[in-house]
Amino acid sequence: MKILFNIKYSYASFALIVLAFALSSCSNDFLDRRAQGAYNQDDYPYPEGSGPYDQFINGAYATLRSYNVTVFPFLAATSMRSDDADKGSTPSDSPDALQFDNFTLTPTNGLVNALWVGHFNLVNDCNFVLDRIANDPNPNTPQALKVDAEAQARFLRGYAYFMLVRCYGRVPILDTLISTEVSESNIPQSTPAQVYAFIEQDLQFAANNLLPASGYDRKFIGRINSGAAHALLAKVYLTQGKWAQAMSEANIVMTSGQYDLSVPYATIFNEEGENSKESIFEVQATATPTVPTDFGSQYTQVQSVRGSGDWNYGWGFNVPSADLANAYEPGDPRRRRTIFYSVPDSVTIFGERPQAGLPNPRYNNKVYTNPAKRATIGSRSGWWMNVRLLRYADVVLMYAEAANELGGTENTTRALQALNSVRARARGANANILPNVTTTDQELLRQAIREERRIELAMEHERFFDLVRWGTAATVMQGVGKNFIPGRHELLPIPQAQIDLSKGRLTQNPGYN
Repeated sequence: MKILFNIKYSYASFALIVLAFALSSCSNDFLDRRAQGAYNQDDYPYPEGSGPYDQFINGAYATLRSYNVTVFPFLAATSMRSDDADKGSTPSDSPDALQFDNFTLTPTNGLVNALWVGHFNLVNDCNFVLDRIANDPNPNTPQALKVDAEAQARFLRGYAYFMLVRCYGRVPILDTLISTEVSESNIPQSTPAQVYAFIEQDLQFAANNLLPASGYDRKFIGRINSGAAHALLAKVYLTQGKWAQAMSEANIVMTSGQYDLSVPYATIFNEEGENSKESIFEVQATATPTVPTDFGSQYTQVQSVRGSGDWNYGWGFNVPSADLANAYEPGDPRRRRTIFYSVPDSVTIFGERPQAGLPNPRYNNKVYTNPAKRATIGSRSGWWMNVRLLRYADVVLMYAEAANELGGTENTTRALQALNSVRARARGANANILPNVTTTDQELLRQAIREERRIELAMEHERFFDLVRWGTAATVMQGVGKNFIPGRHELLPIPQAQIDLSKGRLTQNPGYN
């Protein structure tokens, strides 16, 4: 059984988080506003060998794993909006999700609001940790523990704001714990530039103060580390077109000795591929026959095959599109690992043959669960599967893109080396497929890197954001028949529920009024 950030010691704090989240969901409030002092260190003593802030940090990690942060609203915003995926399930299931797929979004969409609520809950959880550190009643708490806890909280807050700014654009910056007074939450929206500056400060602190992955005890497997902070910072810079900074941060990760491309592509997404040399930022989940869901994630269940009997694995949402299926080069083995075809004469990656009549022709094969694990847990829903948010190949391709954009002979060589290392891993022992890219023309190499990002990271939540930052979203989405309107659909609407709660202090994004 995986130990989730020492979470086996934190049942009480986890229960409070679930209760607080339930209350916030009922009120549709944009924040889970916990009163200062909602936790008491005397009530929740930390175990021998862990830190005095671990139970509070565990609360933030639990929110990261929650439904509104990395499950259904997340999949709708990051994947169903792209040309890689369709809504899936059945035609009538979840009209809110269909709005993401068809770009008919309205400010009253429930998933748009849930995504906002979930990420601001995560922000406030992080601010709670930071408040606890600043007001620690124990004068003997070691400074190193304070710095490490602050770095973890600021990483997670930076991640939450990176999602918020890419999804909504202008959002309020909350850098202190919000009290139970609603009036205190009426903070105006900041510009994207201001939000990005705030994110950079958080991630720079995390990168400078966290240990490498090898520096943490194995009982804290999956804990945020310096490699994750440098990698996410590289993506933040890349999104803003800060090529030199992005290349530098990616290079730190690539030369750290903590990660490599040694894990076969077919293994990365299996249960045994979790927390491997490929993993940089991975949401931890676990399940046992006695505790099948409490410390798991519905991420896999939402996307798993929807059928009947032994083939009823999940809800069947977020299915690979025909356009993605046609985008692979001949013989590329990554297609089979990414796309599960539901025709009866096909076989899954574990040799199972699908039943006839499944509602969708394709499903996400990167969340297909091992039948041996299903038998062990006594469940088919995959709550034990981790969520990969950032992996090493992504960093290598970020490095390649930044190097090519900077230009020059040396950078072109670096870009080609990085790009071809990813293709070589995908190629494996088959020298007849995926030949090395050799062009030194900047535009041709740019297109090759972009195509490689799509294939390597297919169904992994990057495609839509890549299209937006490249300025190609309208062309690509309209090309596959999506109702994408430039100047509007790069962003989600600000949830109407939040505008109402703010008494109009929050204002709507262009095109959604």
